[in-house]
Amino acid sequence: MSCRVRFAPSPTGPLHIGGVRTALYNYLFAKKNKGSFILRIEDTDQSRYIKESEEYINKSLNWAGINPDESPINEGNYGPYRQSERKNIYNSYILKLIENKKAYYAFDSDEELNHLRAEYEKKGQTFKYDHLSRKKLKNSLTLSNQESEKLKQKNSFVIRLKVDPNKTVSVEDKIRGHIEVNSNTLDDKVLIKSDGMPTYHFANVIDDHLMKITTVIRGEEWLPSLPFHKLLYQSFQWNCPDFMHLPLILKPTGKGKLSKRDSEKMGIPVFPLSWKKENIGYKEIGFLPNGLINYLALLGWNDNTEKEIYSLKELESVFDFQKIQKSGAKFDYEKAKWINHNHIKTLSNDKLLKVSEKNLEGLNNLFKKEEVLNIISLVKKRLNLISDLKKETLFFAKNPDYNNLNEKIIENKDSLKIL
Repeated sequence: MSCRVRFAPSPTGPLHIGGVRTALYNYLFAKKNKGSFILRIEDTDQSRYIKESEEYINKSLNWAGINPDESPINEGNYGPYRQSERKNIYNSYILKLIENKKAYYAFDSDEELNHLRAEYEKKGQTFKYDHLSRKKLKNSLTLSNQESEKLKQKNSFVIRLKVDPNKTVSVEDKIRGHIEVNSNTLDDKVLIKSDGMPTYHFANVIDDHLMKITTVIRGEEWLPSLPFHKLLYQSFQWNCPDFMHLPLILKPTGKGKLSKRDSEKMGIPVFPLSWKKENIGYKEIGFLPNGLINYLALLGWNDNTEKEIYSLKELESVFDFQKIQKSGAKFDYEKAKWINHNHIKTLSNDKLLKVSEKNLEGLNNLFKKEEVLNIISLVKKRLNLISDLKKETLFFAKNPDYNNLNEKIIENKDSLKIL
C-alpha cells in the first residue's frame, strides 16, 4: 500500500506554529516515502467553527511551501475532505456498531451527569461513564426496547462506544514504543453527539480508514486517546495505521507548551501569518518561509550532524523519523532568527527585493532598481528579519542627525575623524 498521511486541523481559529510543524512532519514523511500528503478539515464542532479559519490554514500551508496533494480545494478520490460534509458516512458506520452491540444509545441529560460528577467529587472520586456506572444510568443497555425507542424519538441522546471490562489494549507508537492499558481505565466515550455530529474520536478513525491513511502523525496531546482509537479499530475489525505522536513545542522559559499567552508576554509570534489585527505572524514580522520551516523541523529532530541550515528540498531527502526525540523542545526565538538570517544571506538580491517592497519604499523613490539592488547587497548579511531592511538602509534615504551622537563618540577625536 502506498504511503498516505494527513494533517487534520480544526478551523476554530488561527493555525498555531505547533500545527505548522505537525503539517511539515506529515509532508516530509510523504515526500521521503513517495506518498501523498492530505489536508482534512475537522469541522465537526460547529459551535466553535470560524469560516475564515479554513482559508487561513490554506494560506499558511501555501506560504510555507507544504501544499497538500489532496484537500477540500484539490479533491482526490477519497472526499469529501471536510468532516461536516461526511455526516451520512458517519451515520452508516455508527449503525453498524450498534447492530454489532459495540455501541449504545445513552439518554442521560447534561444536568444529570453534572450532578453525578459533583456527587463523586464530594467523595474524592472521579465519575467515569464505564462498564460499572452505565448499569445504573439511562441507556439502551438498561432500558427496554420500548423505552429506548420512545426516548430516541425525542432526539435527545448520544451514542457511546461499549468498552468491555478487563481487556488489555496494546498499541504501538513509532516514537514512544509499546503501550499497554487495561480497558477498565477507559470510559465509554461519546461517538455521536446530541446534535448528530460525530466526535473527533469517531470521525477521525472512520476517515483515516476510508482515506487509506497508512501513518497517523500528530501531537503527543492525542497519545492518551490512542488506546480508545485502537478499540474503535477493533470494533470494526479494521487494521490500525502506524502512529507517531510528536513531542510538544515548549515555552522558552518555565514549564508547559508554547501558547498564545507566551506570545503576548514575550513578544514572540505563534502564528505563521497575521490573524486579524491583534496577532502578528512570522511572515509579517520578517521571516522567510524557509527560515521558519527550517527552524520548526529542528524542534524535536536532528540528523546527528553539525548541520543546521536546510532548504525544504534538503529536508525532504534527509528527514529521518527514527531521529525524532520523545521529549519536548523549548522554543528559542533568537535561534529562529539566526536560522532566518542564514536563509536571507543566501537569497539573491532580486528575490530579496521582491519580498521586501514594503520595507524599501523610501529607497525605491530615490534610486533606480540597480542601485537599490546594490544597497541590498551591502546590508544583506546584517539582516535577521526582512523587516530589518528598513533600519539598515535608513541612512541611504535620510541623513543622520549628528546632534544626537553619543557623548563618548563626540569626545573621541578618532571617531570624529572617521565620521
